[in-house]
Amino acid sequence: MQRYIALLIMVIPGVAGVIGVKLMRDVLFGILHHGFFALWFQFLAGLVLFAAGLSFVGGFIFYRDRKRNKVQSRFQRK
Repeated sequence: MQRYIALLIMVIPGVAGVIGVKLMRDVLFGILHHGFFALWFQFLAGLVLFAAGLSFVGGFIFYRDRKRNKVQSRFQRK
């Protein structure tokens, strides 16, 4: 059960990152989605979603690797 919860915790930010990439891509093609009043705002929202999803997943992987001593010596806790 714990593995399913961990998978769910990883999937939600991953989906947010994918939605962020889609929003930014649609700005390049000039597609404005409902709920956004300008293309620049849609791009900014997509960038925030992408950055949040990427940083969460990256931070999780880094934390897990640090716990298992699989990182370089400069990233290990002292």
